[in-house]
Amino acid sequence: MSEHESNIVVIGGGISGLTTATEAAEAGYTVTVLEKDPFLGGRVGRMNKYFPKLCPPVCGLEINYRRVKFNPRISYYTMADVEKISGNAGNYEVSVKLRPRHVNDKCTGCNACTEACPVEVPNEYNAGLNKRKAAYITTEQAFPFQYVIDKAACTGDCGTKCREACKYDAVDMEMQPQSLKIKAGSIVLATGWKPYDAKKIDNLGFGRYRNVITNVMMERLASKNGPTGGQITRPSDGKEAKRVAFVQCAGSRDENHLAFCSAVCCLASLKQATYVREQYPDSEAYFFYIDIRTPGTSYERFLNKIKEDDKVRMIKGKVAKVSEDPATGDVIVEVEDIFAGGKSRVAVDLCVLATGMEPTISELRLPSDIKINENGFAVIGKDQKGIYAVGCVKDPVDVAKSVQGATGAALKAIQTVGRLA
Repeated sequence: MSEHESNIVVIGGGISGLTTATEAAEAGYTVTVLEKDPFLGGRVGRMNKYFPKLCPPVCGLEINYRRVKFNPRISYYTMADVEKISGNAGNYEVSVKLRPRHVNDKCTGCNACTEACPVEVPNEYNAGLNKRKAAYITTEQAFPFQYVIDKAACTGDCGTKCREACKYDAVDMEMQPQSLKIKAGSIVLATGWKPYDAKKIDNLGFGRYRNVITNVMMERLASKNGPTGGQITRPSDGKEAKRVAFVQCAGSRDENHLAFCSAVCCLASLKQATYVREQYPDSEAYFFYIDIRTPGTSYERFLNKIKEDDKVRMIKGKVAKVSEDPATGDVIVEVEDIFAGGKSRVAVDLCVLATGMEPTISELRLPSDIKINENGFAVIGKDQKGIYAVGCVKDPVDVAKSVQGATGAALKAIQTVGRLA
């Protein structure tokens, strides 16, 4: 058991958590970031582009990584599971279990362990669209740039092969879990979200038809560091996806699934329609929607610009059924077209489901005074002092609002520490 002291603990190493940490540290406070995954960056690291400017997220993340790396006031732990939070404002204790990485700080990122590794498993970073080795790193921009060995996936003498391949004695298959207690004055919850499980939506065919994917999978398909090198192709046969359907509210605004609107799905699908249109000039995109929600002047302009493209068909109507033509692998989308006044059937190469954002804060063991509402978001009262929430912990928000909220959360955490110092 080791101990550590910090002014502020940030739980979650995505864009919200990193922004909170760097803002607080650059104001002179010590910060500890706890991330459950082997790498920082969260969901933003898996995106291809931001809306509405359609710029890649790598530049923003790279700046944040640099701010973390060279700021001595910031400590971070990956593969960190928060087991308990106790205490009160000014005097919290966070109990953490650190899972073993099986690669130590001698790692140079040479890739020898991956080349030697004989085991392949589904690649969760790419939403299962391809496979990775048991010894791996996510991308060329991963932070920390230190490989990790998924020991649960290892078989036989797998670990021995990785160890023998490493020239730097960086592979340690005997590495054990560690326990850590962190004392802090304030805590910021930045645990983010996960995509809703589209297999639960029976009528939309996800899990039965390979050419029905989610918006998260589409983001990885279009990414240069994704499974296809940025080529938007069908998972079933690698055919270019030139006719693509985007189905909105896949499980959202539905009492049987996610009762709330995830706020960003419409904009994400509009953005992804531009991926298709830019890559294949002769392509067509079909956008099936109940309502289109693009709050804010810049987002409304983004929508209007896409509407000007006559190859993007906007169809108001809830999709009733998605099926497959077994002869061609094409996806058949059936919808009640409100404006046309009848049912429509559209055959496409690829169908992209706009699944909602499901908060993950309920997976954390929280103090009893932090409440979770019926939709799974944390409810932080106005009079709550010491623990604060940011990003998708408390609302479904986009990247820009997450960053804005993170600055506010950093300020609140600093005020708590300052008042009780």
